[in-house]
Amino acid sequence: MNQNYSLRQLGWQPYYQQQLSLEEYEQTNCARITAHHRSEYVVQLESQRIALPITSNLPTMTVGDWVLLGSDNRFIRQLDRQSLFSRKGAGSQIKQQHISANIDTLFIVSSLNQDFNLSRLERYLALAHDAEVEPVVVLTKTDLCQDAADKAAQVQALDPLLMVIAVNGLLEQAAEALSPWCKTGKTVSFVGSSGVGKSTLINRLLGEDIIFTNNIREDDDKGKHTTTSRSLYISEDKGVIIDTPGMRELQLIGCEEGIHNTFADIESLAKQCRFNDCHHVDEPNCAVLQAIAKGELDSRRLNNYQKLLREQAHNNASLKQQKDKGKQLSKMYKRVLTESVKIKRGY
Repeated sequence: MNQNYSLRQLGWQPYYQQQLSLEEYEQTNCARITAHHRSEYVVQLESQRIALPITSNLPTMTVGDWVLLGSDNRFIRQLDRQSLFSRKGAGSQIKQQHISANIDTLFIVSSLNQDFNLSRLERYLALAHDAEVEPVVVLTKTDLCQDAADKAAQVQALDPLLMVIAVNGLLEQAAEALSPWCKTGKTVSFVGSSGVGKSTLINRLLGEDIIFTNNIREDDDKGKHTTTSRSLYISEDKGVIIDTPGMRELQLIGCEEGIHNTFADIESLAKQCRFNDCHHVDEPNCAVLQAIAKGELDSRRLNNYQKLLREQAHNNASLKQQKDKGKQLSKMYKRVLTESVKIKRGY
């Protein structure tokens, strides 16, 4: 069923408007990708929703991307992104997988029960900082936790400027707490493990139960998986909301800058170390180790910082090797083809 929306309701902003020529403004239609399936993109225009078949001529796009279409809904080009979230694709193969694009605020959702994990939150924060998107940590299920204030303080300690909100997603007040970031013209995205309450929060924001939700399992206090694919919802007054499925594996790739920004406190301390190449293991006069000894820095945080740097460096190197190998194979194929043509022509 088609529904009429204004471009602003779809998340249109001056950043995208500035990319259009006068001819494009007058003769093309702007549309946003709302879903990505195996063989097609679902694209929302102001007055209709269409399927855009995926072909080799299309760029790799994701939910949240903006595209220009001709009067016949033919793909013309993709607009430059304001932001992009990516991760290493699941499995052993090294490839970069896009999660969502053109996000203004990233809601990083973690429940206050057994899912609570500071190291995992730092992974999501690295993604947000690398994309230069404002992160907001949303701690859910306060009704099932006796030490919500203490855990919220632990998250706040990661960054004094970080926005941290603790809510009970079953109450209307949860939507009110998130509403400052959810406005017409803005796009927010929810990320987090399965069952932490993302779908419940989105239902609260939309004012109706659009997404099916499950209760937590009583045997291990973990949530049940509900969202199975990325979904984009358009609200008349709450902007655009993107829901993502819980990711069992969130490995970073191409995210070095985001890691540096997430662990800015360690980076600052490292500048005071005796050696410029200090690894913060057992070197003398290491300012980072001294901060740990004084109780000013958590050793867990240092370990996670080093782990994430190693992880993204390995994934980056592996991806580069694959690309270099692909280029070499492409050159070889062209060379073989050229030689074959010469032979056939009797050169």
